[in-house]
Formats: sequence, C-alpha cells, structure tokens
Amino acid sequence: MPDAASTLSYIQAVQHGLRWSLEALPDTVVFGEDVAVPGGPFGATKNLHRDFGSDRIFDTPISESAFLGMALGAAMTGLRPIAEVMYADFMFVAMDQLVNQIANTRYVSRGTYAAPLVIRTQQGYSPGSCAQHSHSIEAYIAHTPGLRLAVPSTADDAYQLLRAAVASDDPVVIAEARMLYPTKGEVRLDAPIERVGGGRIVREGADVTIVAWSRMALAALEAAEQLATEGIDVEVVDPRWLAPLDFPLIAASVRKTGRLVVAHEANLTGGFGAEIAARVADECFGDLRAPLLRVGAPNVPTPAAPALQNVVIPSTADVVAAVQRVVR
Repeated sequence: MPDAASTLSYIQAVQHGLRWSLEALPDTVVFGEDVAVPGGPFGATKNLHRDFGSDRIFDTPISESAFLGMALGAAMTGLRPIAEVMYADFMFVAMDQLVNQIANTRYVSRGTYAAPLVIRTQQGYSPGSCAQHSHSIEAYIAHTPGLRLAVPSTADDAYQLLRAAVASDDPVVIAEARMLYPTKGEVRLDAPIERVGGGRIVREGADVTIVAWSRMALAALEAAEQLATEGIDVEVVDPRWLAPLDFPLIAASVRKTGRLVVAHEANLTGGFGAEIAARVADECFGDLRAPLLRVGAPNVPTPAAPALQNVVIPSTADVVAAVQRVVR
C-alpha cells in the first residue's frame, strides 16, 4: 500500500478502495464482466484476482440482470458483494432487479433481510462514445426509495465513498465518471470510514452558489476561478451523495448567497438538478435574490462525433454564462 496520504489517479483510488474492502472485510466479493484476470475494463480491479483468488474476484456472464440478482442473493445470505456494471447504460437491462428487488429487500422482508451490496458503474460521455454508452443515470437511481447513490468527483472521494458504501448495510450505487479516471489528487488512505451521506463546500463565496457533482463539480470550480476575475465570488457545493442528499448544506449556502445555479452532465429534463431547484424554491424562496438556473445537456441523444459532443455536453463556459445571468 502507498503512504497514508498519496497522490493517486481517480481509477487508482477506486482500486485501493476495492483492495481495502477485500482486506478489511472478509465477506467482500467482487464480480462483474472482465473484472478478474483482465483487471476490469478500466483497470479498477487490476491484480486483485492475483492477490485474492477466484473465490473472491471472478468474472460473470454478460447478463447484468443475472449477476445483480446474484449480488442480492449473496448479500441476503452473509456476503458483501461489489458488482461492477461495465457501463451505466447497461443498468437498464437490470432495472427490475435493482428497483423491484434490491431496493425493496429490507421493506418487503419487514427488516428480516438487508442488502449490503455495492454496485459500481461509470457514466457520462467520453470522446467517441455513442448514445448507448454516454447516459448519466443518477436521476433514475435517486428516484428509487431504498437505494443510496454516491457521485464522487475527486480521487479522494472515489476512495472514501467506496469504503463508506461497502461498510453500509444498505444497497449503494456508486456512479463514477469515466472522464475523471485519469485525474489525480491526494487520497487520505488512512482516513476514518465515513458514514453514508454528506456533501461538502469545496469553495467558499458570497455572491452565488453553484451545486454540481461528478465531472461538473470540477467545471464549477473552473468557472468560479474565471468569474473571480470579474469580481463575482462563487461558492461551490459538491453534494457527493444524491441519496441521501445533504440538503441542509445546500440550503445554508443559498441563504448566504441568495442565488443558485445547479449544474450536471445529464440532460436537463427530469435531471436531478430539478429536484434540488424545486426544494430550494420550496424551502428557500424568501432568500433568493434572483431566479435559480439549471445547467444540463439538451434533450438529445449524445452523439459519437467529438465535435458534436462539444456542442451537447455541458461545459465550464455554460456554467460561467449561467452565473453571469443570475448575478446580473
């Protein structure tokens, strides 16, 4: 293992989180498509099969419905499975297992059974990825009672939120961002295990609040730096978890600044930003000094051509323009 605080890429942080889970929790097993000998489609499980063996790291057939059902059965009978769904888009073929079975296990069994399982996946666009490999699915997951949802934006959060998820007795979906995998940051490998839930103010400011997660949290920080040159002091809130949502943190920030922009990569209609905007309108309306705005993708399939992606995918410039409109 590296030192207690190490600079790692996002995907390396995920790998160390998986390794920690396998070492610290002997009931943990990891499975999914190509996670064993190949080391995972994006390298998250590299060398884990070599170090922990085929009883704890193994490949599955190309059937997300089957192996998510297997994850539920394993969780109900004493294991802590971590199932990797290669692309978030592939979750849709297993929505019955996820929404009707996994999410409801504790409720329909009157607490007799829990479902301490984690589903890791990655979402969002990448250059050349097509409409079937570019969805951001957080609104689908957060809409479902009984599921927890983490959306880490940094390498440290990728590590901390994974450990929190594995230690939880509730089913947790971790929606990582494929475009963030190469990004690097300091990871606190010896930090205490966090509870599930809890956002963070990643930049303090006085004029406007930006709430953004995953890749767009980084875009929000870039936008804040640009806007500072115009004399606009931006506060950036990264929720880190969308279920449960740390709404008191968001509300406190909005009450301080009086303005709100919510930014996400998912398309605008029905995006989770609408939920945040609605709750702010319900609970903080009297504190608003300007209409709140949302930034998201237009309601079109994500194109494969990078030139067209640049038009469709929300960017730092889109966040800057939204803040300028709200402030002025």
